[in-house]
Amino acid sequence: MNNVLGSISANLIKLFDNIMEVEAHTIRNEYGDKISMTEVHTIAAIGVAELKSMSELAAQLSITVGTLTVAINNLVKKGFVERYKTERDRRVVKVALTKEGKKIYSLHEKFHNDIVFALIKGLSESEMDVVAKALDNLDSFVEKRFENGEIK
Repeated sequence: MNNVLGSISANLIKLFDNIMEVEAHTIRNEYGDKISMTEVHTIAAIGVAELKSMSELAAQLSITVGTLTVAINNLVKKGFVERYKTERDRRVVKVALTKEGKKIYSLHEKFHNDIVFALIKGLSESEMDVVAKALDNLDSFVEKRFENGEIK
């Protein structure tokens, strides 16, 4: 049992590092040094569906509005994001992706989908259920650490 646990632990660490590196490499191949992975994840949080307010986005990313403002300023300068003020309340700033920002979003989503398909390739329905349950367990563990205030 200890060998299995050690193997799982080693694989999780290796996978996390490799996935982050491969994703960064994928983005660098397409955009060079024009965008960082932090900016890619901000773009992913903005998404393509609807305008998001800065406060909604900051809460989603677990950062302050001030920190987000700096990030959005850079993404606007790079042409990946646009700002909008609402007609109802001009103090409210919303953001959306530009055409180029949507390309980055799509590249990021494709990468994540490719990971999922690689993970479940060749698995039976019941094996996929086991993988899904294991990932739910891991997610619950991480979420509880946030809820308990261990991570801020």
